Amino acid sequence: MALPPGFLPSCDAQELQDITLYRKLDRWHRLDVAPFLALYAVWAAWALQQLATHGGDSFVLIQLVTYALLALHALTYLGTVWSVGIKSRLHFRAVGRLEDATHVKVVPHSFVGTREIVPLQGRITEGSPIISFDFRKLHFILDAEDGMFRKLKYPTKETFATYRASGGYGSEGKLVAALERWGPNKFVVPVPSFRELLWEQLLAPFFCFQVFCVGLWALDDYWYYSAFTLLMLVSFECTVVGQRKKNLSDVRRLQAPKEPLNVYRSGKWGKLPGDALLPGDVVSVVRSEGGDDLVLQADMLLLAGTCIVDEAVLTGESTPQWKNPVGEATGDEIDASELEPTSRLSIKRDRMHVLFGGTKLLQTSGDKSAKIKTPDGGCLAVVLRTGFGTAQGSLMRTILYSTERVTANNAEAFLFILFLLVWAIAASGYVLHKGLQDPDRDRFKLILNCIMILTSVIPPELPMELTVAVNASLLALARKRIFCTEPFRIPVAGKITTCCFDKTGTLTSDHMILEGVAGTKGHELDVVTDVKTLPTAVSRVLACCQSLLQVDKGLVGDPVEKAAVEATGWVCKQDTITSPKEGSSKEVNKIMHRFHFSSVLKRMSTIVQTEGVSSSSWWVLSKGAPEVVQGMLAKVPPHYQQCYKRYASEGARVLAMAYKQLPSEMTPSELRHLPRDHAESELVFAGFAVFRSPLKDDSEPALRMLRESQHQLIMITGDAPLTACHTAGKVHIVTRPALILNRSGQGSSASNGASLFWLSPDESTREPFVADPEAAWQLADEYDLCITGDSLAALQEIGAAETYVPLAQVYARVTPEQKEVVVKMLRSAGLHVLMCGDGTNDVGALKGAHVGVALLPPPDISKSKQKKASNSSSSISTAKAAIKGKGEAGPAVAPASGSAAAAPRGLPGSQLQARQQPATAGDVVAADPAAPPAVTHNRPGTQMLDKMRAQGRTVTPFLERMAKSMDDMASAAEAEASNMVKPGDASMAAPFTAKQSSVMPCLDILKQGRCTLVTTIQMFKILGLLCLSTAYSLSVLYMDGIKLGDLQATVAGMLTASMFLFISNAKPLPVMSKTRPHSRVFCRYVFISLLGQFSLYLAFLMYMQHQAHALMPKDERQEPDAEFKPNLINTVCFLANFIIQTMSFAVNYVGEPFNTPLHLNTMFNAAVRWSAILYILLVVNLPVGFSKWFSLVTLPAMMQVQMLGLGALVFVLATGIERGARVAFPAAIPPEKGGLCGPSSRAVLPGAAWRERKEE
Repeated sequence: MALPPGFLPSCDAQELQDITLYRKLDRWHRLDVAPFLALYAVWAAWALQQLATHGGDSFVLIQLVTYALLALHALTYLGTVWSVGIKSRLHFRAVGRLEDATHVKVVPHSFVGTREIVPLQGRITEGSPIISFDFRKLHFILDAEDGMFRKLKYPTKETFATYRASGGYGSEGKLVAALERWGPNKFVVPVPSFRELLWEQLLAPFFCFQVFCVGLWALDDYWYYSAFTLLMLVSFECTVVGQRKKNLSDVRRLQAPKEPLNVYRSGKWGKLPGDALLPGDVVSVVRSEGGDDLVLQADMLLLAGTCIVDEAVLTGESTPQWKNPVGEATGDEIDASELEPTSRLSIKRDRMHVLFGGTKLLQTSGDKSAKIKTPDGGCLAVVLRTGFGTAQGSLMRTILYSTERVTANNAEAFLFILFLLVWAIAASGYVLHKGLQDPDRDRFKLILNCIMILTSVIPPELPMELTVAVNASLLALARKRIFCTEPFRIPVAGKITTCCFDKTGTLTSDHMILEGVAGTKGHELDVVTDVKTLPTAVSRVLACCQSLLQVDKGLVGDPVEKAAVEATGWVCKQDTITSPKEGSSKEVNKIMHRFHFSSVLKRMSTIVQTEGVSSSSWWVLSKGAPEVVQGMLAKVPPHYQQCYKRYASEGARVLAMAYKQLPSEMTPSELRHLPRDHAESELVFAGFAVFRSPLKDDSEPALRMLRESQHQLIMITGDAPLTACHTAGKVHIVTRPALILNRSGQGSSASNGASLFWLSPDESTREPFVADPEAAWQLADEYDLCITGDSLAALQEIGAAETYVPLAQVYARVTPEQKEVVVKMLRSAGLHVLMCGDGTNDVGALKGAHVGVALLPPPDISKSKQKKASNSSSSISTAKAAIKGKGEAGPAVAPASGSAAAAPRGLPGSQLQARQQPATAGDVVAADPAAPPAVTHNRPGTQMLDKMRAQGRTVTPFLERMAKSMDDMASAAEAEASNMVKPGDASMAAPFTAKQSSVMPCLDILKQGRCTLVTTIQMFKILGLLCLSTAYSLSVLYMDGIKLGDLQATVAGMLTASMFLFISNAKPLPVMSKTRPHSRVFCRYVFISLLGQFSLYLAFLMYMQHQAHALMPKDERQEPDAEFKPNLINTVCFLANFIIQTMSFAVNYVGEPFNTPLHLNTMFNAAVRWSAILYILLVVNLPVGFSKWFSLVTLPAMMQVQMLGLGALVFVLATGIERGARVAFPAAIPPEKGGLCGPSSRAVLPGAAWRERKEE
């Protein structure tokens, strides 16, 4: 349907908030060109008239008007660069009809991006126009039916019948139309030239302001200082541009090579390159001939055959995933292969049938009965999404566009500058008022000085220093194998109050141990540890009710299922499981169908065909949560609940097992179409499988350190509440008597909370549930609370979830969606939340937290080396390479047998010795992947020492320190080279990805976040003090004819730049303190410290200026507009400003308890000490004549004493003010228990009230 003329379209996309149509103006009609051409003509006529009338007397006025006009034109042009709104008004004209538009202004939703003006694209296909635009690699197309721009749709919501009937593209016309619609399967990431990127950086607002300030200093004859500042700024911007260009080039190389694969088009198979794939293509998916893992090149739906894929890049889940075909329809609501043909695909629900782009294909098993036979025996799949529409494309867009500007708080920074501007306006007004009273003053110089005073309080170094601080943190985290895709979250990590953890795979090991089976006949309350002595029916459930995968002759999958199969001794080869031969009896079980595990249903089942010596039978084998399986049993044993609760309360993972035999006359087709509800009913109880999951070595010490630093700890898990509470007690999450919120029924009574009650794990304590907040706070003050998934749903029904969620310590039996709900409720309660998890079930919670940390264990190095060695040839060069590789890897793994290597990172030495335990090589690698490589012979410092020793030369301690510094710089360069986040390093699951298996990286992130936050706040304070001092120097002192020499200003600028650089490299302390850093610029601590210090510095400066006035003869005084000449007042003021600048850095440096103390920050400490020594030498003029190098005069003896004595006194007093303000107004420390419950008041503050008190 064609759109009517004059139609105004809108947008319907979750990424976009609004769109506006515009038409681009030609150059001479733009409002930043045409009006100014007229203004320049008027200016020229006026200037000529002034010169003709007043001659040279009007030159100053003409000069001022000329500068003002040029500045107005420059600001107008730059406004179009800085602001999309200004650009749309000056370069474009809003239109009300689609046919008149050439561009569209896109307004995205918050956190999706910034506004942009993008061109409209139009093309004709088969007689109908297609109008579209691109925004951040997303393609939006106008729907002619309703006139709405929508994101390009891929065939991801068709019916299953449609997918099953897919036959690929049968005609050239459809192929061309698909190519025009979706384009090639490429990630087009254009890399601008260095010149283009540099021009973009040089037009940034703060850089333009910095250049403007440089121009003002140059006009005031500070040529050296201006040249130095400009060189420093341009050098920094060139460095940033170089890094940006490198990052963009790296992003282009991130995509895996598009390997050719078989595609079914026009009724025949043919090899096509991967970038030729189109949505709707039918392809054959198979591993490469060399046996290497294939990176999937598009999102595909599996039609026939089975695949095993590694999805760690998307989910952080290290366990390979089994992908099943959509199969035939049977009516099961969980497995999409059994949905009705009219049901539509939901990628979120049916991900077990979807192969995602960017994931690795580990194994394929083709289906010979597929409708379309594949030529290479691969699996049959239909392409769903390509290019940036795939899962891999989404990750690449995250890396490309999630780099938001990093500031402590943009609004607070703006208000802080406004506060400083008040002082500058007062000082500037004073100078202007006094200057206009003197008829002999140079008006140009007067106005120039007033502008310089106003600009002096806007710190041009601020964005540069913030960038340096955050980049230093990024680099420090990257060295520890922690990667961040959203740098703006690093300072947020310094504000974290609540840390949430998944249990299995995060706090506890993935390696499960089957302790035995409990509840069997004759052992109703005991565990049979020798599983091989159990009845065959029980062993069959253990061995055959599983979804294990066979990859490279090894089983992979759920650790629970692996432990169960290994304990039975049965042999598993894909879907065929064989029992050990006992005498003449031996049975072979073949899994005919699986009802896959669901976090909603909390169970799984298989249907197996059992072939014995003389008979064949069909069995349904089930396992799941004991409370769920209980309702599926034909008869519940009397000891059922007592038995499983006993072992669950001891921290074991307990699974109930059941089975039943099906009629032998059923056919395989009938078995596969058996409804799940019918199959999982009237089961016979087989026993409880009791599994143990040991804690990871680092879990207890890591959470102990978090507890000691006053963080609220929460566990959010899908495990049983008794198991969760026991494990939580081992890791300091539960430290008081626990109560579990139970739900007695599912009826309407839940609407008022009558069905809820609190029960202790041993059932000795029972408390009624009360929805009243006061009662909830009192309960949380006495007990640690555990809320189950069902109870959480009930709390949401009665509206009590907001009250209880911040008060609980453990959440058990929760679904992935409920994990996300919990995290978001904690955030809404005013808490800053960290979530740490390792798998698919945690993705929603990881993204919902302020700081999400996905644990992505590195691949097994030994296995990868063995694989490479098996594929390598036996040539001499390859053998040498293998020997060299072995030598490099050996020392890194060898310490595994030692005690010291097993100690968790981050513990003090005494604790290391106390906790020495044997560990495996894998544990060592996971414990500290940031450890330096054992072989360092290729480091420049080591090479230098080796060469000297080979020559017989003496290696002094100084040379050893120098060599170590060289090696450290080389290591830093290597780490910086790998600072770019790659899909192999980061996952889409969270902003932070730690390539480790322990939770220790959470401490690293929090410590680095505190370090960055503290550095940011102290930068604001230091810049504020320097700006206030500069404004005074440029105002009151200027009226007395006092100004700095060019060399003096240059030295001061170099000192400031170097100290800011050194202060940004502060490192966090190894142990976190309970004390919190101040998270806001506007708090009493900052303002009292700032104003107190400035009062001292101002008094010192004014007093020394007054003393210099008294001692300096009047005939030596300098006029305000005179050329600079050294004198006593200038010398005193320069020295006073110099030591004030040094003191501002030294006094406001925040070391303990967050960062390394001043004396351990080597470079910064050296800068402060040498600055103080330089000050002393300049004051006393030693060696004689030294002060003349800085355009200073020799001070009288008494004034030397005053400068040194008063300077020392001011330093002591300023330090006292800073430390006193820090002690008197500390940052609020959140309570460690009960959400917002304070231990002193034994009551809970509502979230808003606690937030109001945070900075008091």
